[in-house]
Amino acid sequence: MIAQRLHLAAGFHSSERDWVVDRLAALGSRLRSYRDDEIELEISLKDRKGVEQRVMLQCWINHGHRLHLVATSSQRELPAALNEVRDELIRQVGETKTRTEPRSNRALRSVPTPPELG
Repeated sequence: MIAQRLHLAAGFHSSERDWVVDRLAALGSRLRSYRDDEIELEISLKDRKGVEQRVMLQCWINHGHRLHLVATSSQRELPAALNEVRDELIRQVGETKTRTEPRSNRALRSVPTPPELG
């Protein structure tokens, strides 16, 4: 899914696409519960190899409402930066799923008390 939904934005060369997709592959298992057409991913790199290098991975999930998640890294080594944004986005997606599950939502898990017979 990552290969199909990932857009390389500024800072990345098209020749790096397979390498970036491989680095972000672990994110695919976390996004698997959503349909492919519900997910958009974009990664960008600013100031490549500069003092203020910054990698940003954005994820939009259209599941009932549009959710926008953003992970950033200022690691100087590009592989480490990709790992950091991947791990942060995995954490955010997991947190989002937990918030929307019935056990975390009192209104959804409340069971009405049946009326007394008598």
